[in-house]
Amino acid sequence: MKKTEAMALSICVLGALDTYLTATVLPIPVWVTFIAWASFFILGGGARGFKQSIACNLTGVFIGWSSLFASGLVPGNVPFLALCVGVGSACMVLSSKVTLLQPTPAVVWGFASLVATTVATGVPVTHAGLTNPGLIAAAAVIVGASFGFAHELMGSALSREATAPEAP
Repeated sequence: MKKTEAMALSICVLGALDTYLTATVLPIPVWVTFIAWASFFILGGGARGFKQSIACNLTGVFIGWSSLFASGLVPGNVPFLALCVGVGSACMVLSSKVTLLQPTPAVVWGFASLVATTVATGVPVTHAGLTNPGLIAAAAVIVGASFGFAHELMGSALSREATAPEAP
């Protein structure tokens, strides 16, 4: 099978599995797993893409969580919220000084995933418990990167040009 068809077949199977699991068993947002899955591929795939995607996305989740936490110190103050997001945005760019956290957009995807999870669940980042949006988004980016790695392995196995990536 050609690489494109192999990758299409594997994402068909794994995309369906991801959607089923997040709708029934895993209380994490499917959109975050797909963002992290794409992040894995845009960062080159393989062991390096896996590690880098998780590191970048988790850094973004942490910066997003910190920005929303700080904004909650002055609730309802939109200019203060904007300032907190601005400072968080600067932190995302500055994080790229660490080689593992390049490129910046992968960090931004983690930040956006945290904010979207917070808005979608209606649970504040200050919530203590397993439903904290920071924990949910963090778990989802790890699951998403894992699906990306599995997708790459499956696509390579089904392809004529079968080349297995290194293990993470």
